[in-house]
Amino acid sequence: MFSRKGGGAESAVWRRPRVILWVAASTVTLGFLVALEIAARGYGVRGPITDQAREVVFAPKSGTVLYAGMALTLVVLTWRQRFIALGAAVGIDLVFWLVRWAAGAEMMYGNGALLVTLGCAVIALTRRTGRERALLLQGVGLALLLVTGRKTGYTWLLITSKTRPTVLDQYVATADQALGNPSWVAGRIVEATGVVGFRVLEFVYIQLAVMAVVVALYQLRNVAAERRFPRHHLVRTFLAIGLLGPGIYLVFPVVGPIFAYGADGGQWALAELWPNTPPPVTTPQPMLFDEFTPRNCMPSLHTAWATAIFLHSRRAPRTLRWAGTFWLIATLGATLGFGYHYGADIVAGVVFTLTIDAALRTLDHGRDRKGIRFVAYGTAVFLALLLSYRFLSMEMAALPWVYGPLVVLSMVSVIYGYVRITKHWDRPAGSVTLPQQRREPQPELV
Repeated sequence: MFSRKGGGAESAVWRRPRVILWVAASTVTLGFLVALEIAARGYGVRGPITDQAREVVFAPKSGTVLYAGMALTLVVLTWRQRFIALGAAVGIDLVFWLVRWAAGAEMMYGNGALLVTLGCAVIALTRRTGRERALLLQGVGLALLLVTGRKTGYTWLLITSKTRPTVLDQYVATADQALGNPSWVAGRIVEATGVVGFRVLEFVYIQLAVMAVVVALYQLRNVAAERRFPRHHLVRTFLAIGLLGPGIYLVFPVVGPIFAYGADGGQWALAELWPNTPPPVTTPQPMLFDEFTPRNCMPSLHTAWATAIFLHSRRAPRTLRWAGTFWLIATLGATLGFGYHYGADIVAGVVFTLTIDAALRTLDHGRDRKGIRFVAYGTAVFLALLLSYRFLSMEMAALPWVYGPLVVLSMVSVIYGYVRITKHWDRPAGSVTLPQQRREPQPELV
């Protein structure tokens, strides 16, 4: 009878909606990674699975990302366990460093962090049970999703360059006339700031994931004590943006001003106009481009991620709030000032992020009707922007004082709607949570 009862309880756990959702998401993610691996092999390069597996032994591309991923796993451990894990990671890296130095191989750190993360997964499966196992596996999963997501991005960008021979930069550049060609303006400003301004923006642009982990660690600081993850945190939004955004690259392939109108485009560029000479207003058309430049502009995912960091740092201490604000402003300056994006990409990226973040929070609030309406509105605005850039670009360039404010107001309306809906959710959350915290200890004491 005992065994039947235990088996029934275990099967009941597996039938819970949240467990089913996790299993389904894990299955889809694994299938997606396998598909990307096969696609990459078809182009003669390593896929994300192979590339990540190699970093167990070979020099990683970014040790910082591997340690940032390990930090997400450590949030579920006690302080003593964290120090042991960190010491083990550093010790393993020192051994790898000595071996590589003696062999004259490429030098890079991070193998220790990856091995410790994988070791936590083994411990979860062999030494933990029930809720503790699920908690540790969730921490490991977040870490591996972060580091594997970076590998997946490289493969996906390769696919965009191979499968989309033509790009739509002329359409976006023409539509950008309504916004005053912000990439050209920002490019000249960055040039005027010299080496110092360039280096600061470059650091912010490259280390975006590290800043995201800093904010996420603050949000997850109580996981070890409460033995559960918060209902909504930055990592979820970050990963959702990375999962959904690249698909739009295939629908709306754009390479960016510095490639389509600048020196980096080489023989494929229309002319070397960026950033000193705004592009002329002519009838846009799809243009052929090379087979290795990523079509990764629409929407700007760097802007989307920086916006997510800004949103999730609003409840942090003042220093972190200022850092989140600085990271957003500097990222906008880098994406435009380096010629990687048009202004139209930035607007689309902001709308994209607010819609995704609200969609995730809507699920957390039982598919709240107001949330569903806002997500539908944000999606409609995002689609309207893409369609306008593609089919109304000449009209936008001809009437900039009409279409420019309309584009900006559409983004502002989504921002306003997001602020309203989140305030609606936060008010009842405060009134419900406080009484629960007072009552929880009573049954434990009895």
